[in-house]
Amino acid sequence: MKSEVTLRTASDLADKDEPIYQALMNAIVEHQLPPGSKLPEEALSAVFGISRTGIRKVLQRLAAVQMVTLTPKRGAQVATPAVDEAREIFATRSLLECANLPAVLAHLQPPHLVALDKLIRQEQRAHDAHDGAAAIRCSAAFHIQLQAIAGNQVLTDLVTRLSQRSSLVIAAWGAPWQQGCRCHDHEQLLTLLRKKALPALTDTLQQHFSHIVASLRFERDGDTLPDFDRIFASQGAAK
Repeated sequence: MKSEVTLRTASDLADKDEPIYQALMNAIVEHQLPPGSKLPEEALSAVFGISRTGIRKVLQRLAAVQMVTLTPKRGAQVATPAVDEAREIFATRSLLECANLPAVLAHLQPPHLVALDKLIRQEQRAHDAHDGAAAIRCSAAFHIQLQAIAGNQVLTDLVTRLSQRSSLVIAAWGAPWQQGCRCHDHEQLLTLLRKKALPALTDTLQQHFSHIVASLRFERDGDTLPDFDRIFASQGAAK
């Protein structure tokens, strides 16, 4: 009985932490918390209305997926991918996502094409409205949904994590106007998907990642302390 209570309590704590984890993850991925941003436990515990111990657990989870760095005496900061790491992230994505394309085409159905087309249109509207956060969400969702068509959940999870880290790379090294991928590239990929033209599709996806890496400037500003109250006001994090 005691072990059951312990397990249930641990599960309850994880459920309580999840919205805070997701709120911080979204803020990082959507460039509201740029690389190098300090994440002091005291400020975050005040914003989210939980103990510093609870915040520390969330930050440790984010560090485990390489979105946050934890340094003794300096505390937590949003991770800043090094130049070599930035290149390796996109090289790995190119290898994984291109290798999975035959399986994607084998499972491709008309509803998949409709869903991807909808994402591209949402992404374009976000760019037109200068809504960077929405553009980033749609851009990442396009790649994740494309790879998910194959039905390989392990690979889809890997692409999701790599997409999150890719957003960190773009935030750290991209030009100020750069938000996610380029809609034109996604439209071209969708056209080739409809034709089931595997060689051209693979080549275009490889070029897509090459274009992103070529656009990176490998320059960034110094550390910052964001306005947590503003960022998380609309996240629905209950105090």
